[in-house]
Formats: sequence, C-alpha cells, structure tokens
Amino acid sequence: MTPPLVSIVIPARNEGRRIEECLDAVLAQDYPRDRYEVIVADGLSDDGTRQIVARIAAADPRVRLIDNPGRIVPTGMNRAIAAAAGDFIVRVDGHTIIARDYVSRAIETLIRTGADGAGGAMTPIAHGAFGGAVALATSTPFGVGNSAFHYATEERECDSVYLGAYPRQTFSRFGGYDEELVRNQDDELNYRIRSRGGRVVLNPAIRSSYHPRSTAGSLFSQYFQYGWWKLRVMTRVPSMISWRHLAPSVFVLGLAALAILSALRPAFLLPVALLLAIHAAAALAFCRGRTAGAPRASIALVPVATSIIHLAYGAGLLAALPALLTRARPQPAGPLKSSR
Repeated sequence: MTPPLVSIVIPARNEGRRIEECLDAVLAQDYPRDRYEVIVADGLSDDGTRQIVARIAAADPRVRLIDNPGRIVPTGMNRAIAAAAGDFIVRVDGHTIIARDYVSRAIETLIRTGADGAGGAMTPIAHGAFGGAVALATSTPFGVGNSAFHYATEERECDSVYLGAYPRQTFSRFGGYDEELVRNQDDELNYRIRSRGGRVVLNPAIRSSYHPRSTAGSLFSQYFQYGWWKLRVMTRVPSMISWRHLAPSVFVLGLAALAILSALRPAFLLPVALLLAIHAAAALAFCRGRTAGAPRASIALVPVATSIIHLAYGAGLLAALPALLTRARPQPAGPLKSSR
C-alpha cells in the first residue's frame, strides 16, 4: 500500500543558528522521500534564516519557503497548512531536531489509534550548568505539571503534546491554530480537540530533541510568557482548567503575602524560608533517578531553575488578569480550509 502523503510544516523566525540542523534531520527521515514535502513558513526573518532555507530548497525540491507576514507561529502554521498537499500535517519547530523515524512513527500512531492528534517525547540538549539544571527541572511532573511529553515512558491519551502531528481533517473538523495566541497555541488546539470529543495521543517512541534556555533571564522570560498566554487559553477552553495550571500562581501569591508580613513582623521570615526549603527539596526529590551522569553543578541548580519556572509562570498568569478583564470574549477558531 502506498504510504500517505505527509506535509512537514516548520514555522520559523530568526532561527539562523538552528534551521539547517533542523532541516537536515527532517530531510533524513526514513519515511519514503517521495511521500513527504517540507514547508517552511518564515516570519520575515532578518538573521539569514530565509537565505539558508532558500539554499536548501534550491538543492532539494521537497522543500518550499513561504512567507508568514504575521510573524508568529499560529499564522505561519495556518498559512502552511492551507498550502500543504499532504493527508497528514506534522509540525516541527526550527530549533527542534527530530529522530530519523519521527514521521513514520507519528503517522503509524495516528493510523493505528485513529486519534485526531499525536506527539511524542522531547529530550533537552543541555548547554552549561544552568542549561543542565533546566533540563532536569523540566523532566518531572513537579517541574512542568501535566506536560507528560517531558517525562512519560508509555503511550497514553493526554491533554496536549509537543509540536504535534494531525490528519488533515482534524483542522477541518476542529479549526486551525488560534492566531491571537503568541504562545501556547498548540495547547489551545489540543484542548479544543479534546473538549469537542476528539482524542490526542502521546507516544514516547515519537522522539525529538530541543535546546532549552541556558540563562536565568531567558528562562524567566519564556515561562512568564507561557503563564501570560495560558490564561488566554483557559478562557477559550474552560473545561481544560486544572489546579495544576493555577498552582504556580498560588505559590507566587503565598510568597508575596509572607514577604509583606515579614516586613511588618520579622518572625514571618521563618515561614518564607521554610516554604522555599520545601520547594527546593521537592524539586530535588522529583528529579532523583534522572541525574545519572549530570554535572554536580547542574544538580545543585535544579531548585533555582524550578523556582524560576514556577515563579515566572505564576507571575505571568497573574499579570495577564487585568488585560484579560478588559477584553471581549474571544471567538473560537473556525475550520481551516485549503488553498490548494
């Protein structure tokens, strides 16, 4: 039987340092080379990304470069999906390196399970002591909540997956990517699918790796944005709201309250120290068993990385509240139609 045609879609903006490595992995898939195309939706990059993609496209007819004037992931995904010829859509980000069997395993999983979406495990490529700490912190339920693609070892249905692969009809049935969401647009899509009776499957055999943030400032910025945009996702799909999404904000509020009280009564410094100590101990306890071969400096920094993740995410969600209260209720994304 002829394998189905697959469109690999890569939304990219200023990925000049990683895009060639990404495309090398995409073009080396064990899936039949005449049964997949690659569409790079470039968000008007100014760092050489377009030139690198154009050079690769000139040498390999499977690669096509299109413009993404909206510059953000959801607009790029929607434009690329509309232009795609494939029966299945596989998303790959410009800083992600997929395993050689990534596409074949993703398509096999979708066909075998009949799911509306599927994804796999992501493995961090750590850089430096702090990057290693981030890799460890994001490999446990305590660090990243129910984002099971960071740590799951068995196939299961789940709320959301990293990147994602979908039958084309998923976008006709459930709608495309929400173009108001700069971040968390993949979560919103998967939550929407599940809230309307669809299924999303995580298969750890669908493997990829990525480069996590390697500085405290960039990590804080990343997770602050995740928290900010997560609140928008919650308003779109309220049924997917969980205590796990709110726990970091409770942590932030608790620390803030104790800090204010300690300014009035120094005795409250003890509960602050106790709360931080418990948080640090939990971070280390949850990553036990995952530290084999990790540098001692990275292990020692796990509590710092975990605290930054939780504080930034919680602060971002709280900071988004005033802006959200002044906005009209968002409209759900409609069916995505092909331009081909």
